[in-house]
Order: sequence, then structure tokens, then C-alpha cells
Amino acid sequence: MNSENKVSGGSEDGFTAMIEAKTSQIPSSAYLAAALASMATSAIFKASGKDHAALFVGQWAAPFLLLGVYNKMVKQHGSDADSQQNAPRAPKVKAATATV
Repeated sequence: MNSENKVSGGSEDGFTAMIEAKTSQIPSSAYLAAALASMATSAIFKASGKDHAALFVGQWAAPFLLLGVYNKMVKQHGSDADSQQNAPRAPKVKAATATV
């Protein structure tokens, strides 16, 4: 494994690359499920009168959704800028224009 990857002028260490390699294996739907589960658990706590626990657990939804978005971006675009520069790209197709 390469210990340093260039990312927008900086460098990414091997630890970060290792974490992203592991977390990219988690399906994005798992983060959505975690967010929905935290909302449901929060509603249960609220219904049972445990307001502080409801607020605490309910605030987990946004970070889970943000982690899911980040995970999706890493899967689609990669975190290594060099891998994007060296990746084969589809040729650009010129859009047809209608003449009237």
C-alpha cells in the first residue's frame, strides 16, 4: 500500500487511506438505516418521557447521514486526486444543435 497519496496539494497518509479502504466496503444504505434507527430510538425515548436521552440519540441522525454522503463520494470519486487524473475517461460527446 502506498503510504502517501497526493490530495489537492497536500498529502494523505496511509492511515487515512486504510480507513477509507475499510469504510468504502460499508453499503451506503447502512448509514441511512443508522440515521433512521437513531430517529426511531429518539422517538421511543421521547414517548417514554426520557427527554435528555431522546435529544442525545436524535442528534446522531445528521452525522450518520453526513458519513453516508462522504462514503458515497469516496466510492464514486475516490479520495486520491492522482487516481482521478490517471483514470480512463469516456470521450466527450458533442451535443447536437437544432437549426431552424
